[in-house]
Parts: sequence; C-alpha cells; structure tokens
Amino acid sequence: MSERRFEIVLCRHEGEHLTMEALASSAGLHPAIVEYFVEFGLLDPVERVGSQVLFEMAAVPRLRLIQRLRGDIGVNLAGVAVILDMLDRLRASQGENERLRGQL
Repeated sequence: MSERRFEIVLCRHEGEHLTMEALASSAGLHPAIVEYFVEFGLLDPVERVGSQVLFEMAAVPRLRLIQRLRGDIGVNLAGVAVILDMLDRLRASQGENERLRGQL
C-alpha cells in the first residue's frame, strides 16, 4: 500500500489591502472615526477605488497606536500627529543607519 503525501504550500498576499470598514473593525472602532483620522492626516490610504478607500495592513497597528495615545494617555489629535511624525522619522533614521552599517 502506498503512502499518501501532500505538499504544503504557504501563501502570503503582499498586496493585500483593507477597506475602511475592515480596518475599523480590526480596531473595534466605527468607520466614521477612522474616516475622521484620515481627514486629519493620521492615516494615509494607499488606494481609492471609486468611493472605496483602501489601506495597507500596516495601518492596523498604527490605528491601534492612535487609540492608545488618545484613550490611555489622553493625547489630542494634534499631539498624536506630532508623535506619529516623530516615530516615522525615527524609524526612517534607524533604517538609514542599518543600511549604512551594512555598507561598512
């Protein structure tokens, strides 16, 4: 009797995007709140398809960070924008440092 073998194929969708509703649901928020954050410039959609706004998967942890800053610490939207900008710049600097260290 021959042994049955099955091949496992792992698949990852690099270009996967979330709708505003899916993003809001992932953070337990109403889509109108997410829309407000987009209008304020805290979240950037990657694509607009008609009236549909799409976000990268990386927007989920960013949205959760916004929630923590506002809810747990009580930071207003302008303060959240400053903090997110500083974090983005810090990450960019760290990436540049890593790239330069790799050239040594």
